[in-house]
Amino acid sequence: QRGDTVIGLDNINDYYDVNLKYARLNELGIDKNELEDNKLINSKTYPNHKFVKMDLSDTNSIYKLFETEKFDAVCNLAAQAGVRYSIENPHAYIDSNIKGFMNILEACRHNNIKNLSYASSSSVYGLNKSQPFKTSDHTDHPISLYAATKKSNEMMAHTYSHLYNISTTGLRFFTVYGPWGRPDMAPMLFADAILNDRAIKVF
Repeated sequence: QRGDTVIGLDNINDYYDVNLKYARLNELGIDKNELEDNKLINSKTYPNHKFVKMDLSDTNSIYKLFETEKFDAVCNLAAQAGVRYSIENPHAYIDSNIKGFMNILEACRHNNIKNLSYASSSSVYGLNKSQPFKTSDHTDHPISLYAATKKSNEMMAHTYSHLYNISTTGLRFFTVYGPWGRPDMAPMLFADAILNDRAIKVF
């Protein structure tokens, strides 16, 4: 509404069905057949929207994108998700959640970007027994690599905020619900179990 240009970024990995991501992009006026690595694509529906298929761990491409586009602010919701998946594929979490996040912090630092919002996770509460959770609770007992990477993100963001005066806001998401939701999240799993007359698995 203000006329801002919004650039979306995703590496379109296959952690879950990529057709769901393609359908989301189609809603935004992005044709999946035009997707190429590191190529900016203009939306056919929204004049101020662009999309680029890019991996956060690709340091040179991320730096080049930031230098070219001159962002005013950054919202990082990208990460390798999934608590159980992190046990089987630990390196994917280091590449995306640690190296990728460091690339964003460094790109913000070197391009004078002073506002960064990012997705942390409720998993940082780990073995904390106090409920309901509070932002002031201790978060130093993670029980998965995924949680450890998200706690690391919070510490990295705090450090860069202190050193380079970057305003950072981490959001500790619980179960995210809404249109185009991930099929591996509780609402979709519960609904699928109910529709197919299966018992709901309680974790």
